[in-house]
Amino acid sequence: MSAARSCRLCSQGSQPWQVALCGTRARLHGDDPAAQLVRFVTVGVISSLVYFGLFLLLRPLGIQLANLTGAVVSSVLANELHRRLTFHAGGRIGWWTAQWEGGGLAAAGLVATATALAVLDPVVSDAWWAQVLLIGAVTGAVGSVRFVVLRLWVFSTHARRTTARPEPEPA
Repeated sequence: MSAARSCRLCSQGSQPWQVALCGTRARLHGDDPAAQLVRFVTVGVISSLVYFGLFLLLRPLGIQLANLTGAVVSSVLANELHRRLTFHAGGRIGWWTAQWEGGGLAAAGLVATATALAVLDPVVSDAWWAQVLLIGAVTGAVGSVRFVVLRLWVFSTHARRTTARPEPEPA
């Protein structure tokens, strides 16, 4: 779909700011790495907000249960949004494959964060701000690796993916 067809304002010869807005919108819907990265970060923010909300809601039941529940639910959500929105792979990659492969990457990130917190506990101790900075740093590093792996392997347009039959959507 062209930028002019995707935005009614552009086809009407509107103001320069409207044309720029339509062009930006078209670029963000593209499949180039920059557009995918913007969508990846957006999905990351959304899933992180879900994680945070669940963690706070379930925290009275225990922080480990709240952490695990938040991580699992936000990972399932993120994997599905990445499959459908970030990488436009809904027709190529089935739900189960996205969850299995993307979930493995999310589990590796959870292990990395937990390990960093355990190893650096003597340094950060009970300083909540230091723990948040540490989690942010580890999550950012893991997220960078996750984007590359999701793009090049899990949601790749490589022949091994396009010849596979998509799995049925869950009911």
